[in-house]
This record gives sequence, structure tokens and C-alpha cells, in this order.
Amino acid sequence: MAKRALVSVSDKTGLVEFVSGLKQAGWEIIATGGTQALLEQSGIKTIGISDVTGFPEICDGRVKTLHPKVHGALLARRNNPAHLKALQDNDISFIDLVCVNLYPFRQTIANKDVTLDEAIEKIDIGGPSMLRSAAKNFESVTVVCDPADYQQVLEEIRLNGDTSLQTRLCLSAKAYTHTAQYDCCIATYMRQQAQLPEKLFLEFDLKQPLRYGENPHQSANFYSSVQDMPYSLASAEQLQGKEMSYNNIQDANAALNIVRDFKKPFCVALKHMNPCGAAEADDIETAWQKAYEADSVSIYGGIVAVNRCLTEKVALGMKPIFLEIVMAPDFTPEALQVLSSKKNLRVLKVDMTPSQQKIDQYVSVNGGLLVQHLDTQTEQLTADMCVTNTTPDEQTLADLQFAWNIVKHVKSNAIVVAKDGQTCGVGAGQMNRVGSAEIALKQAAASASGSHLVLASDGFLPFDDTVEMAAQYGIKAIVQPGGSIRDNDCINKANEKGICMLFTGVRHFKH
Repeated sequence: MAKRALVSVSDKTGLVEFVSGLKQAGWEIIATGGTQALLEQSGIKTIGISDVTGFPEICDGRVKTLHPKVHGALLARRNNPAHLKALQDNDISFIDLVCVNLYPFRQTIANKDVTLDEAIEKIDIGGPSMLRSAAKNFESVTVVCDPADYQQVLEEIRLNGDTSLQTRLCLSAKAYTHTAQYDCCIATYMRQQAQLPEKLFLEFDLKQPLRYGENPHQSANFYSSVQDMPYSLASAEQLQGKEMSYNNIQDANAALNIVRDFKKPFCVALKHMNPCGAAEADDIETAWQKAYEADSVSIYGGIVAVNRCLTEKVALGMKPIFLEIVMAPDFTPEALQVLSSKKNLRVLKVDMTPSQQKIDQYVSVNGGLLVQHLDTQTEQLTADMCVTNTTPDEQTLADLQFAWNIVKHVKSNAIVVAKDGQTCGVGAGQMNRVGSAEIALKQAAASASGSHLVLASDGFLPFDDTVEMAAQYGIKAIVQPGGSIRDNDCINKANEKGICMLFTGVRHFKH
């Protein structure tokens, strides 16, 4: 008796060629609905599913393969006499191959205007059932859910009359993965509709194995989300250079999160997930030069990201410097030619399309997972946030805004000193805030940044000691969240020193 294949697919890529190959190998083809119509139009004779089940497709096609003559044909163990007798008694013939892929549920819900009714109609029932039945009986049945596997399956059938047991095992695992991902997507969507937060389903695909993790004795892999999004390394295009490492990915991601907050031409240099130099300007060439000059020492071995097309002039400025990664939304051909002389330099083209999409951030802890929305909020500073006698002029307010946008991306406790859209000093990750302030202020003084400096703090100032120190270094304005029980002490000290101070009412800790 000829072998039989059941074909019912949503994605019809390569289907005609695949089924033609099966027919040439002497297989009979059972098909459903639109799949059958396509094959018949292509001159391939098929058997309709209703001719197999003896029952019509009903409920607008919702019910067509959910039948014992389908699942008995797939699930019967062929070395079990009782199973074989049951098939014989019920006039059921074996189905030896199932080729099924599922309704496009994920693509449907990707449309932000999709209704719940529209989404529900793209929940496949018969398809996953057939995949699971065939996958369970992989000892006898070949299950194919990915058009990429068509060629291998056909080659084995042509050579041996059937697929190998090892191939069927691999395809079975792939089918269960396919249905698991599908169900995960549906469950996540339906739980969102029902507002049920107590379960979290995550789906990520292996993008690349990494040589090691943070240190050589740690193994690591890089997984990407199934959804593309801007400012994502997972969907970035690497144009040249060595493979990305674990630490490269962490640092580059931190740089992209900083770039996201700036609309003017902007450049940031970053080391160990902290900005060491950042600047905005009227053009990207000036922004790069100011970012480099902000800390020309720490940039060595760092990462640079810009939010405009990277030009030849910027590339020439980068050429003498040892950098690990350069990222931009695009590069001129001349810039790529300059950078190509640095063979190990990783050059990444990253989608930097502005987006209001909320992004979940996942941090693993021993035995658990922390989930929060990524901190993409940026407050617009205004003069009415001022709490001191001295008020900010337009330039001071612009400098405070720049410093505030940067400090949220510095490891807490964080202090940033800035002037004219350029960082002058960065204090990161100290155990007390005045310690971070001392680092940032000393760095600013060493860089000969001069007067008219401003200071930003990611959290409130618990004492007036930071204000006292800021005054000693010529700081003219401070922006901080406020909220300390000693806010009045800080305000009084600022008034005493003639410093303007703004309270945002929002903190931006980064641990």
C-alpha cells in the first residue's frame, strides 16, 4: 500500500515542490481546504480530508481534522497487534507523514489594531493536534512543520523510501517546540486580555553561543527576543569585526539605552556600562569631538554610539583610538572604508527609530526573575521646578536637562557634572553620594572645564554636604529628585551659596 502524507499549511512556501516530490516517490496526498485548492491548481491530485473522515468540514473550517480516522492513523503503534486490529476494525489507513504549519497568530496580534475576535480566529486547533499526534508517534510518522526541512525529508525519501529514525526524532522535537512556542504566544496574549499577571511566559531564540561570559570560566549564550525592536543588539547588523562577547553585548546595550534619550545629534563613549564621555551638538561631527574630549583617557577600549549617520570625518577621528565597538543607525560608504582598516573593530548598524513601545527588562536572581519596564522616561525640566532663590536662565536649564538625561544611565549612586551639552565629570556606583560627587567634581576640575558647570544627581541628596562641595567647585545649578527629610537643609545651603536647584520629583536609580 502506498504511503500517505497529510498536508495542511498556512505558510505555503515551497509546498508545491515538496508535495510534487512526495508524489514522484509514489506517496498519496491528503489535503485540507486552501492547501488542497493550491495543490489541485498546480496539477497535483489529492484526497480531500472529508473523503478520509467521511465527515464534512464544519463551523467555517474550525472542525475538519479532529477525527479518529486522522488521529488513529497517526497515533496507532505499528508493532502493537491491538492497535492494528482497532485500525482494521474501523477502516483506518496509516498516515505516514504530516506536513502542517499553523495559523499566523503572532503576526495577527502584531497589528496594534487587531480585535480580540480577529485574534481568536487565528488560534489553530487542528494543526497543533496533528503535530502533537505525529510527533508522539515519531517511531513511525514523519512530522514536518518548517519549510526549511522539506529538502532533507525529500532527499531521505528518495534515497531510502522514508526518513531515518534519527531524523524523525529531531523533527518530533522541533514540532513540540513549534507548538510550545505557539501556545506560549496565545497564553501570553489571552492573559493580557484577562489581566492575569501571575504567570510569565518568555520566548527567546539562540542568536549565538558566546566564547564565555563575564569571565573566561563562565559559559554563556546570547538569546534574542522573537520580536524585533529598535535600539536592539539582537536585530542589529554587524558590518565588520570580531564576534561580540558577553561584556561587549552588556556595554553596547547600555550605550543604546543612553542614545535613546536624545533627539539632537548625540554621541556617547562608554566603559563598563557607564558613560565616560557624552555630548550633544548641532551636528554629529561636533558631538563626537566633544564626547571624545570629555574623557580622552577612559574612552580607550570603550564603545561609541551615535544617533546619526556616521560620517567619514567622525570615522577619521575614531581611527587612531582603540575602540571595541562603534554603533550608528547608518554609515556613509567613506566612513566604512576608513573603519575597515581596523579589522577587529566591531561595527554595528542599529535601528534607532523612535518608539513609544514599553519594553520589559528582565534580571535574573538566584532562583527567580525580576521584571520591570525599562526606564525610558525622561522628564522635561522647567523653571517652575526651581526651589531656590536663584533661578535658571535658558542655557542653565538646557545644561541641567542634558546632565539629567545622562545621570539616569550611570550606576547609582550617580553624579554627573556637565556644561554646554557635554559631560565634564561622571561619578558612578559609590557607596555614598558625596563620594560620587567628589569623583565627578574632581574630574571636571582636572579637565579645566571652568565655570558655569551644572550637576545632576540620580537620587535625592541626603545631606547638604554635596551642595557644599559643589559650591567649592563652582557649580552654579543642581538638579535632583528631592524627597529627603533634609531637603530644606540642601535648599538653604544652595541659597547660601547662590546655587540654583531644581527638584524633579522623579528618581532614576540604576543598580
